[in-house]
Amino acid sequence: MSNETTLIPLASCIKTESALKRLLSSGETVVCVHKQQGKTKKVAFKALYQNNKDFWLNSHTSWDYYIPRSIAENLQLPMDEEVPRVGISREMMDFSDEMVEELEETPLDKEGEAGTTNFGPEYERIEKLPLSQRIDLLATFKKRLDELAQRKTPFTGEHAAALVDASRDAALINRATLLEALKLGDEEAKQFTQGVVTATREMVKSTTRLINEEIFQHELVKRLIERSNGTVVQHMTRVFLNGLSFLSYYNEQVRSTSIANRIRIHFGKKYHSYYRQLLPHLHPEDVVLERVFYKGMQAVPEMDFHHFATGFLVHDIGKAEAIEYHEGETGYNRDIIVEHVKVGYQAIMNKTNYPRQAGLIAGYHHEYYGDPSGYGYFREYLAQYRQANPKATQDYCMTYELEPILDYQALAYFPAKVLEIVDIFDSLTDPLRVYRKPLESQEAVDFMRKEFIETKLKIDPILFDLFVHFLERRYSR
Repeated sequence: MSNETTLIPLASCIKTESALKRLLSSGETVVCVHKQQGKTKKVAFKALYQNNKDFWLNSHTSWDYYIPRSIAENLQLPMDEEVPRVGISREMMDFSDEMVEELEETPLDKEGEAGTTNFGPEYERIEKLPLSQRIDLLATFKKRLDELAQRKTPFTGEHAAALVDASRDAALINRATLLEALKLGDEEAKQFTQGVVTATREMVKSTTRLINEEIFQHELVKRLIERSNGTVVQHMTRVFLNGLSFLSYYNEQVRSTSIANRIRIHFGKKYHSYYRQLLPHLHPEDVVLERVFYKGMQAVPEMDFHHFATGFLVHDIGKAEAIEYHEGETGYNRDIIVEHVKVGYQAIMNKTNYPRQAGLIAGYHHEYYGDPSGYGYFREYLAQYRQANPKATQDYCMTYELEPILDYQALAYFPAKVLEIVDIFDSLTDPLRVYRKPLESQEAVDFMRKEFIETKLKIDPILFDLFVHFLERRYSR
Protein backbone atom coordinates (compact mmCIF):
# COMPACT_ATOMS: atom_id res chain seq x y z
CA MET A 1 0.00 0.00 0.00
CA SER A 2 1.37 3.41 -0.90
CA ASN A 3 2.32 5.71 1.95
CA GLU A 4 1.55 8.75 -0.19
CA THR A 5 -1.68 10.77 -0.11
CA THR A 6 -2.89 12.15 -3.44
CA LEU A 7 -4.14 15.71 -3.00
CA ILE A 8 -6.54 17.68 -5.21
CA PRO A 9 -6.45 21.52 -5.31
CA LEU A 10 -9.38 22.72 -3.21
CA ALA A 11 -10.39 25.35 -5.79
CA SER A 12 -11.07 22.62 -8.35
CA CYS A 13 -13.45 20.83 -5.95
CA ILE A 14 -15.66 23.73 -4.82
CA LYS A 15 -17.48 24.78 -7.96
CA THR A 16 -21.07 24.68 -6.79
CA GLU A 17 -23.03 25.67 -3.71
CA SER A 18 -23.96 22.02 -3.11
CA ALA A 19 -20.29 20.96 -3.12
CA LEU A 20 -19.51 23.67 -0.58
CA LYS A 21 -22.36 22.55 1.68
CA ARG A 22 -21.27 18.90 1.51
CA LEU A 23 -17.74 19.81 2.51
CA LEU A 24 -18.91 22.06 5.34
CA SER A 25 -21.21 19.42 6.82
CA SER A 26 -18.65 16.61 6.50
CA GLY A 27 -16.28 17.85 9.18
CA GLU A 28 -13.33 16.97 6.93
CA THR A 29 -9.93 18.64 7.05
CA VAL A 30 -7.96 20.56 4.44
CA VAL A 31 -4.25 20.06 3.79
CA CYS A 32 -2.45 23.42 3.80
CA VAL A 33 0.94 23.47 2.04
CA HIS A 34 3.31 26.42 2.55
CA LYS A 35 4.39 27.71 -0.88
CA GLN A 36 7.98 28.54 0.06
CA GLN A 37 8.82 26.25 2.97
CA GLY A 38 6.85 23.20 1.86
CA LYS A 39 5.60 22.46 5.37
CA THR A 40 2.07 21.13 5.72
CA LYS A 41 -0.78 21.37 8.19
CA LYS A 42 -4.20 19.77 8.45
CA VAL A 43 -6.98 22.15 9.50
CA ALA A 44 -10.73 21.61 9.59
CA PHE A 45 -12.33 23.12 6.47
CA LYS A 46 -15.15 24.57 8.56
CA ALA A 47 -12.73 26.42 10.83
CA LEU A 48 -10.93 27.99 7.86
CA TYR A 49 -14.24 28.84 6.22
CA GLN A 50 -15.56 30.57 9.34
CA ASN A 51 -12.37 32.60 9.50
CA ASN A 52 -12.57 33.61 5.81
CA LYS A 53 -15.31 32.39 3.47
CA ASP A 54 -13.09 32.71 0.40
CA PHE A 55 -9.77 31.52 1.85
CA TRP A 56 -9.02 29.02 -0.94
CA LEU A 57 -9.34 31.76 -3.58
CA ASN A 58 -6.82 34.17 -2.08
CA SER A 59 -3.72 33.83 -4.27
CA HIS A 60 -1.64 36.19 -2.14
CA THR A 61 -1.33 34.09 1.02
CA SER A 62 1.70 31.88 1.59
CA TRP A 63 -0.43 28.73 1.51
CA ASP A 64 -1.97 26.42 -1.06
CA TYR A 65 -5.02 24.36 -0.06
CA TYR A 66 -5.75 20.76 -0.99
CA ILE A 67 -8.11 17.95 -0.13
CA PRO A 68 -7.24 14.23 -0.26
CA ARG A 69 -8.58 12.59 -3.40
CA SER A 70 -10.29 9.87 -1.37
CA ILE A 71 -12.33 12.45 0.55
CA ALA A 72 -13.25 14.29 -2.66
CA GLU A 73 -14.49 11.04 -4.14
CA ASN A 74 -16.48 10.08 -1.02
CA LEU A 75 -18.17 13.48 -0.97
CA GLN A 76 -18.73 13.34 -4.74
CA LEU A 77 -16.95 16.63 -5.25
CA PRO A 78 -16.12 17.67 -8.83
CA MET A 79 -12.53 17.03 -9.91
CA ASP A 80 -11.02 18.33 -13.13
CA GLU A 81 -8.93 15.71 -14.87
CA GLU A 82 -6.44 18.32 -16.11
CA VAL A 83 -5.78 19.76 -12.63
CA PRO A 84 -2.38 18.55 -11.37
CA ARG A 85 -2.35 16.31 -8.30
CA VAL A 86 0.15 16.58 -5.49
CA GLY A 87 1.57 13.59 -3.68
CA ILE A 88 2.60 14.11 -0.04
CA SER A 89 3.83 11.52 2.41
CA ARG A 90 1.57 11.03 5.43
CA GLU A 91 4.59 11.46 7.68
CA MET A 92 5.15 14.96 6.29
CA MET A 93 1.78 16.19 7.55
CA ASP A 94 1.66 18.20 10.76
CA PHE A 95 -1.47 17.09 12.62
CA SER A 96 -1.05 19.59 15.46
CA ASP A 97 -3.91 21.96 16.29
CA GLU A 98 -2.42 25.24 15.13
CA MET A 99 -4.38 28.49 15.25
CA VAL A 100 -6.37 29.06 12.05
CA GLU A 101 -5.26 32.70 11.96
CA GLU A 102 -1.69 31.59 11.28
CA LEU A 103 -2.81 30.58 7.81
CA GLU A 104 -4.36 33.96 7.12
CA GLU A 105 -1.43 36.30 6.82
CA THR A 106 -3.08 39.16 4.87
CA PRO A 107 -6.54 39.80 6.36
CA LEU A 108 -8.47 43.01 5.97
CA ASP A 109 -8.35 45.51 8.77
CA LYS A 110 -11.12 45.41 11.35
CA GLU A 111 -14.66 45.72 10.04
CA GLY A 112 -13.45 45.33 6.46
CA GLU A 113 -11.80 48.74 6.32
CA ALA A 114 -9.20 49.52 3.74
CA GLY A 115 -5.54 49.81 4.51
CA THR A 116 -3.71 53.01 5.18
CA THR A 117 -3.42 53.97 1.51
CA ASN A 118 -5.92 54.14 -1.29
CA PHE A 119 -3.94 51.58 -3.31
CA GLY A 120 -3.07 49.28 -0.41
CA PRO A 121 -0.17 46.83 -0.07
CA GLU A 122 -0.94 45.33 -3.49
CA TYR A 123 0.46 48.46 -5.12
CA GLU A 124 3.55 48.43 -2.91
CA ARG A 125 4.16 44.84 -3.99
CA ILE A 126 3.80 45.70 -7.68
CA GLU A 127 5.98 48.82 -7.40
CA LYS A 128 8.89 46.73 -6.09
CA LEU A 129 8.81 44.31 -9.02
CA PRO A 130 11.32 44.91 -11.83
CA LEU A 131 9.75 45.56 -15.21
CA SER A 132 10.51 42.07 -16.50
CA GLN A 133 8.67 40.45 -13.60
CA ARG A 134 5.63 42.69 -14.14
CA ILE A 135 5.51 41.51 -17.75
CA ASP A 136 5.91 37.88 -16.67
CA LEU A 137 3.07 38.29 -14.17
CA LEU A 138 0.74 39.58 -16.88
CA ALA A 139 1.69 36.62 -19.08
CA THR A 140 0.95 34.24 -16.21
CA PHE A 141 -2.50 35.76 -15.77
CA LYS A 142 -3.18 35.44 -19.51
CA LYS A 143 -2.26 31.76 -19.43
CA ARG A 144 -4.50 31.16 -16.42
CA LEU A 145 -7.45 32.91 -18.05
CA ASP A 146 -6.95 31.06 -21.33
CA GLU A 147 -6.94 27.71 -19.54
CA LEU A 148 -10.23 28.55 -17.83
CA ALA A 149 -11.79 29.74 -21.10
CA GLN A 150 -10.84 26.49 -22.83
CA ARG A 151 -12.68 24.42 -20.22
CA LYS A 152 -16.01 26.02 -21.20
CA THR A 153 -17.46 25.27 -17.78
CA PRO A 154 -20.01 27.34 -15.78
CA PHE A 155 -18.70 30.31 -13.80
CA THR A 156 -17.01 29.18 -10.57
CA GLY A 157 -14.94 30.53 -7.73
CA GLU A 158 -11.82 29.72 -9.71
CA HIS A 159 -13.01 31.93 -12.56
CA ALA A 160 -13.84 34.74 -10.13
CA ALA A 161 -10.43 34.60 -8.46
CA ALA A 162 -8.61 34.55 -11.80
CA LEU A 163 -10.53 37.57 -13.13
CA VAL A 164 -10.11 39.61 -9.96
CA ASP A 165 -6.42 38.84 -9.51
CA ALA A 166 -5.60 39.55 -13.15
CA SER A 167 -7.65 42.76 -13.33
CA ARG A 168 -6.35 44.21 -10.07
CA ASP A 169 -2.69 43.48 -10.71
CA ALA A 170 -2.86 44.55 -14.36
CA ALA A 171 -4.31 47.93 -13.38
CA LEU A 172 -1.64 48.42 -10.74
CA ILE A 173 1.16 47.24 -13.03
CA ASN A 174 0.09 49.82 -15.59
CA ARG A 175 -0.16 52.57 -13.01
CA ALA A 176 3.30 51.87 -11.60
CA THR A 177 4.87 51.54 -15.06
CA LEU A 178 3.22 54.59 -16.59
CA LEU A 179 4.06 56.85 -13.66
CA GLU A 180 7.69 55.80 -14.09
CA ALA A 181 7.41 56.47 -17.83
CA LEU A 182 6.26 60.06 -17.20
CA LYS A 183 9.83 60.82 -16.13
CA LEU A 184 11.16 59.82 -19.57
CA GLY A 185 11.02 61.39 -22.99
CA ASP A 186 8.16 60.23 -25.18
CA GLU A 187 10.10 57.83 -27.43
CA GLU A 188 12.16 56.42 -24.56
CA ALA A 189 8.95 55.98 -22.54
CA LYS A 190 7.25 54.10 -25.36
CA GLN A 191 10.16 51.68 -25.52
CA PHE A 192 10.13 51.33 -21.72
CA THR A 193 6.40 50.56 -21.56
CA GLN A 194 6.11 48.42 -24.70
CA GLY A 195 6.45 45.07 -22.92
CA VAL A 196 3.75 45.95 -20.39
CA VAL A 197 1.49 47.35 -23.12
CA THR A 198 1.76 44.20 -25.23
CA ALA A 199 1.29 41.83 -22.27
CA THR A 200 -1.66 43.86 -20.96
CA ARG A 201 -3.44 43.87 -24.30
CA GLU A 202 -3.05 40.10 -24.59
CA MET A 203 -4.32 39.62 -21.03
CA VAL A 204 -7.31 41.87 -21.72
CA LYS A 205 -8.23 39.76 -24.77
CA SER A 206 -8.18 36.68 -22.56
CA THR A 207 -10.30 38.45 -19.95
CA THR A 208 -13.01 39.30 -22.47
CA ARG A 209 -13.44 35.59 -23.28
CA LEU A 210 -14.61 34.96 -19.71
CA ILE A 211 -16.73 38.09 -19.28
CA ASN A 212 -20.51 38.08 -19.55
CA GLU A 213 -23.34 40.02 -17.95
CA GLU A 214 -23.45 37.63 -14.98
CA ILE A 215 -20.15 39.01 -13.66
CA PHE A 216 -21.64 42.41 -12.82
CA GLN A 217 -21.87 42.77 -9.02
CA HIS A 218 -21.47 38.99 -8.71
CA GLU A 219 -21.38 38.31 -4.97
CA LEU A 220 -18.27 36.14 -5.13
CA VAL A 221 -16.48 38.67 -7.34
CA LYS A 222 -17.47 41.46 -4.96
CA ARG A 223 -16.16 39.59 -1.92
CA LEU A 224 -12.87 38.85 -3.62
CA ILE A 225 -12.41 42.47 -4.66
CA GLU A 226 -13.17 43.64 -1.13
CA ARG A 227 -10.25 41.54 0.09
CA SER A 228 -7.98 44.14 -1.55
CA ASN A 229 -6.95 46.97 0.75
CA GLY A 230 -7.44 50.46 -0.63
CA THR A 231 -10.48 52.20 -2.06
CA VAL A 232 -8.93 53.07 -5.42
CA VAL A 233 -7.69 49.58 -6.28
CA GLN A 234 -11.11 48.12 -5.45
CA HIS A 235 -12.81 50.74 -7.60
CA MET A 236 -10.46 50.19 -10.53
CA THR A 237 -11.05 46.44 -10.44
CA ARG A 238 -14.83 46.70 -10.13
CA VAL A 239 -15.21 49.31 -12.87
CA PHE A 240 -13.08 47.30 -15.31
CA LEU A 241 -14.95 44.02 -14.80
CA ASN A 242 -18.39 45.59 -14.46
CA GLY A 243 -17.78 47.88 -17.42
CA LEU A 244 -17.01 44.87 -19.60
CA SER A 245 -20.03 43.06 -18.23
CA PHE A 246 -22.35 45.94 -19.18
CA LEU A 247 -20.68 46.32 -22.59
CA SER A 248 -21.23 42.59 -23.20
CA TYR A 249 -24.90 43.04 -22.29
CA TYR A 250 -25.17 46.00 -24.66
CA ASN A 251 -23.71 43.94 -27.51
CA GLU A 252 -26.03 41.03 -26.78
CA GLN A 253 -29.06 43.33 -26.83
CA VAL A 254 -28.11 45.01 -30.11
CA ARG A 255 -27.21 41.76 -31.86
CA SER A 256 -29.97 39.51 -30.55
CA THR A 257 -33.00 41.75 -29.98
CA SER A 258 -34.88 44.55 -31.72
CA ILE A 259 -33.68 47.08 -29.15
CA ALA A 260 -32.92 49.78 -31.74
CA ASN A 261 -36.41 49.54 -33.25
CA ARG A 262 -38.04 49.65 -29.81
CA ILE A 263 -36.06 52.77 -28.90
CA ARG A 264 -36.92 54.34 -32.25
CA ILE A 265 -40.64 53.73 -31.68
CA HIS A 266 -40.58 55.45 -28.27
CA PHE A 267 -37.91 58.02 -29.11
CA GLY A 268 -40.25 60.97 -29.64
CA LYS A 269 -42.06 60.61 -26.33
CA LYS A 270 -39.25 59.31 -24.16
CA TYR A 271 -35.96 60.76 -25.40
CA HIS A 272 -36.50 63.59 -27.88
CA SER A 273 -36.52 66.38 -25.30
CA TYR A 274 -33.19 65.27 -23.83
CA TYR A 275 -31.35 65.18 -27.11
CA ARG A 276 -32.85 68.48 -28.21
CA GLN A 277 -30.88 69.98 -25.32
CA LEU A 278 -27.69 68.54 -26.76
CA LEU A 279 -28.43 69.36 -30.42
CA PRO A 280 -30.42 72.63 -30.23
CA HIS A 281 -29.13 73.86 -33.62
CA LEU A 282 -30.86 71.03 -35.49
CA HIS A 283 -34.46 71.18 -36.67
CA PRO A 284 -36.61 69.27 -34.13
CA GLU A 285 -37.59 66.71 -36.75
CA ASP A 286 -33.91 65.96 -37.40
CA VAL A 287 -33.27 64.95 -33.78
CA VAL A 288 -33.71 61.19 -34.17
CA LEU A 289 -31.96 58.04 -32.99
CA GLU A 290 -29.48 58.26 -35.87
CA ARG A 291 -28.34 61.62 -34.49
CA VAL A 292 -27.68 60.10 -31.08
CA PHE A 293 -25.43 57.35 -32.48
CA TYR A 294 -23.20 58.30 -35.38
CA LYS A 295 -24.00 55.80 -38.19
CA GLY A 296 -26.79 54.36 -36.07
CA MET A 297 -26.98 52.13 -33.02
CA GLN A 298 -24.67 49.16 -33.54
CA ALA A 299 -22.82 46.38 -31.75
CA VAL A 300 -19.15 46.82 -30.94
CA PRO A 301 -16.87 44.65 -33.14
CA GLU A 302 -14.40 42.34 -31.42
CA MET A 303 -11.29 44.43 -32.10
CA ASP A 304 -12.95 47.61 -30.83
CA PHE A 305 -14.28 45.68 -27.84
CA HIS A 306 -10.67 44.81 -26.94
CA HIS A 307 -9.59 48.44 -27.40
CA PHE A 308 -12.45 49.65 -25.22
CA ALA A 309 -11.66 47.00 -22.60
CA THR A 310 -8.07 48.20 -22.44
CA GLY A 311 -9.30 51.75 -21.91
CA PHE A 312 -11.60 50.58 -19.11
CA LEU A 313 -8.64 48.92 -17.40
CA VAL A 314 -6.27 51.90 -17.51
CA HIS A 315 -8.82 54.72 -17.30
CA ASP A 316 -7.77 55.76 -13.79
CA ILE A 317 -4.03 55.18 -13.83
CA GLY A 318 -3.57 58.92 -13.20
CA LYS A 319 -5.48 58.76 -9.94
CA ALA A 320 -3.44 60.39 -7.17
CA GLU A 321 -2.71 58.59 -3.92
CA ALA A 322 -4.24 61.30 -1.75
CA ILE A 323 -7.75 61.44 -3.22
CA GLU A 324 -10.89 59.37 -3.00
CA TYR A 325 -13.71 58.82 -5.46
CA HIS A 326 -16.63 61.19 -5.46
CA GLU A 327 -19.80 62.04 -7.32
CA GLY A 328 -20.08 65.80 -7.43
CA GLU A 329 -20.18 66.44 -3.68
CA THR A 330 -18.20 68.84 -1.54
CA GLY A 331 -15.25 67.80 0.61
CA TYR A 332 -12.64 67.23 -2.07
CA ASN A 333 -10.11 69.26 -4.03
CA ARG A 334 -11.54 69.58 -7.54
CA ASP A 335 -8.22 70.61 -9.03
CA ILE A 336 -6.61 67.35 -7.89
CA ILE A 337 -9.61 65.35 -9.09
CA VAL A 338 -9.48 66.94 -12.54
CA GLU A 339 -5.74 66.37 -12.77
CA HIS A 340 -6.06 62.57 -12.67
CA VAL A 341 -7.88 62.57 -16.00
CA LYS A 342 -5.21 64.71 -17.63
CA VAL A 343 -2.31 62.71 -16.19
CA GLY A 344 -3.88 59.46 -17.36
CA TYR A 345 -4.60 60.82 -20.83
CA GLN A 346 -1.11 62.23 -21.29
CA ALA A 347 0.56 59.06 -20.02
CA ILE A 348 -1.39 56.77 -22.36
CA MET A 349 -1.30 58.99 -25.45
CA ASN A 350 2.29 60.25 -25.22
CA LYS A 351 4.21 57.60 -23.30
CA THR A 352 2.80 54.33 -24.64
CA ASN A 353 1.72 52.60 -27.82
CA TYR A 354 -1.71 51.76 -26.45
CA PRO A 355 -4.47 52.25 -29.04
CA ARG A 356 -5.78 55.81 -29.14
CA GLN A 357 -9.17 54.48 -28.08
CA ALA A 358 -7.75 53.72 -24.62
CA GLY A 359 -6.33 57.22 -24.26
CA LEU A 360 -9.60 58.87 -25.27
CA ILE A 361 -11.53 56.79 -22.74
CA ALA A 362 -9.12 57.86 -19.99
CA GLY A 363 -9.34 61.50 -21.04
CA TYR A 364 -13.08 61.74 -21.79
CA HIS A 365 -14.81 59.58 -19.14
CA HIS A 366 -15.92 62.57 -17.02
CA GLU A 367 -17.05 64.93 -19.79
CA TYR A 368 -20.73 64.82 -18.76
CA TYR A 369 -21.88 66.05 -22.20
CA GLY A 370 -20.21 69.41 -21.57
CA ASP A 371 -21.89 70.18 -18.24
CA PRO A 372 -19.72 72.52 -16.10
CA SER A 373 -19.43 69.88 -13.38
CA GLY A 374 -17.58 67.58 -15.79
CA TYR A 375 -13.96 67.75 -16.81
CA GLY A 376 -11.53 66.41 -19.36
CA TYR A 377 -9.52 67.35 -22.41
CA PHE A 378 -12.28 67.12 -25.01
CA ARG A 379 -14.10 70.22 -23.77
CA GLU A 380 -10.87 72.20 -23.92
CA TYR A 381 -10.10 70.99 -27.43
CA LEU A 382 -13.70 71.59 -28.50
CA ALA A 383 -13.62 75.17 -27.16
CA GLN A 384 -10.44 75.84 -29.14
CA TYR A 385 -12.00 74.30 -32.24
CA ARG A 386 -15.15 76.41 -31.92
CA GLN A 387 -13.08 79.54 -31.47
CA ALA A 388 -11.23 78.79 -34.69
CA ASN A 389 -14.39 77.56 -36.46
CA PRO A 390 -17.28 79.61 -35.03
CA LYS A 391 -19.82 78.28 -37.55
CA ALA A 392 -18.96 74.63 -36.99
CA THR A 393 -21.53 72.41 -35.25
CA GLN A 394 -21.57 68.99 -33.66
CA ASP A 395 -24.44 67.13 -35.27
CA TYR A 396 -24.21 63.82 -33.37
CA CYS A 397 -24.20 62.92 -29.70
CA MET A 398 -21.99 59.82 -29.65
CA THR A 399 -19.61 58.04 -31.95
CA TYR A 400 -18.18 54.52 -31.82
CA GLU A 401 -15.33 55.55 -34.10
CA LEU A 402 -12.32 57.78 -33.55
CA GLU A 403 -12.58 60.08 -36.53
CA PRO A 404 -15.91 61.78 -35.70
CA ILE A 405 -14.75 62.63 -32.17
CA LEU A 406 -11.34 63.83 -33.36
CA ASP A 407 -12.96 65.86 -36.15
CA TYR A 408 -15.51 67.35 -33.71
CA GLN A 409 -18.54 65.92 -35.48
CA ALA A 410 -19.84 64.33 -32.26
CA LEU A 411 -20.13 65.50 -28.65
CA ALA A 412 -18.99 62.32 -26.94
CA TYR A 413 -17.14 59.02 -27.37
CA PHE A 414 -19.40 55.98 -26.93
CA PRO A 415 -17.13 53.81 -24.71
CA ALA A 416 -16.42 56.81 -22.47
CA LYS A 417 -20.19 57.33 -21.99
CA VAL A 418 -20.58 53.63 -21.13
CA LEU A 419 -17.75 53.83 -18.61
CA GLU A 420 -19.13 57.08 -17.19
CA ILE A 421 -22.34 55.33 -16.09
CA VAL A 422 -20.58 52.34 -14.53
CA ASP A 423 -18.07 54.66 -12.85
CA ILE A 424 -20.76 56.83 -11.23
CA PHE A 425 -22.82 53.82 -10.14
CA ASP A 426 -19.78 52.23 -8.53
CA SER A 427 -18.87 55.44 -6.75
CA LEU A 428 -22.38 55.74 -5.31
CA THR A 429 -22.56 52.12 -4.14
CA ASP A 430 -18.92 51.76 -3.04
CA PRO A 431 -18.94 50.14 0.44
CA LEU A 432 -15.92 52.28 1.38
CA ARG A 433 -17.53 55.50 0.17
CA VAL A 434 -16.08 58.49 2.04
CA TYR A 435 -18.38 61.48 1.74
CA ARG A 436 -21.68 59.74 2.41
CA LYS A 437 -22.85 56.26 3.26
CA PRO A 438 -23.06 53.91 0.26
CA LEU A 439 -26.37 53.68 -1.58
CA GLU A 440 -28.24 50.51 -2.41
CA SER A 441 -28.54 49.68 -6.10
CA GLN A 442 -32.05 51.14 -6.54
CA GLU A 443 -31.14 54.23 -4.53
CA ALA A 444 -28.12 54.80 -6.77
CA VAL A 445 -30.23 54.41 -9.93
CA ASP A 446 -32.81 56.90 -8.63
CA PHE A 447 -30.07 59.35 -7.67
CA MET A 448 -28.42 59.10 -11.07
CA ARG A 449 -31.66 59.63 -12.96
CA LYS A 450 -32.50 62.70 -10.90
CA GLU A 451 -29.07 64.34 -10.67
CA PHE A 452 -27.41 63.22 -13.90
CA ILE A 453 -30.35 63.29 -16.33
CA GLU A 454 -33.35 65.25 -15.04
CA THR A 455 -31.63 68.09 -13.15
CA LYS A 456 -28.68 68.34 -15.53
CA LEU A 457 -28.10 66.17 -18.55
CA LYS A 458 -24.68 64.60 -17.95
CA ILE A 459 -24.94 60.90 -18.77
CA ASP A 460 -26.61 59.44 -21.83
CA PRO A 461 -30.35 58.71 -21.28
CA ILE A 462 -30.55 55.76 -23.70
CA LEU A 463 -27.44 54.07 -22.35
CA PHE A 464 -28.64 54.71 -18.81
CA ASP A 465 -32.00 53.03 -19.47
CA LEU A 466 -30.15 50.05 -20.93
CA PHE A 467 -28.02 49.99 -17.80
CA VAL A 468 -31.13 49.97 -15.60
CA HIS A 469 -32.59 47.06 -17.59
CA PHE A 470 -29.24 45.32 -17.27
CA LEU A 471 -29.32 45.73 -13.49
CA GLU A 472 -32.92 44.56 -13.26
CA ARG A 473 -32.14 41.40 -15.22
CA ARG A 474 -28.97 40.74 -13.24
CA TYR A 475 -30.58 41.18 -9.81
CA SER A 476 -33.74 39.28 -10.69
CA ARG A 477 -31.77 36.04 -11.12
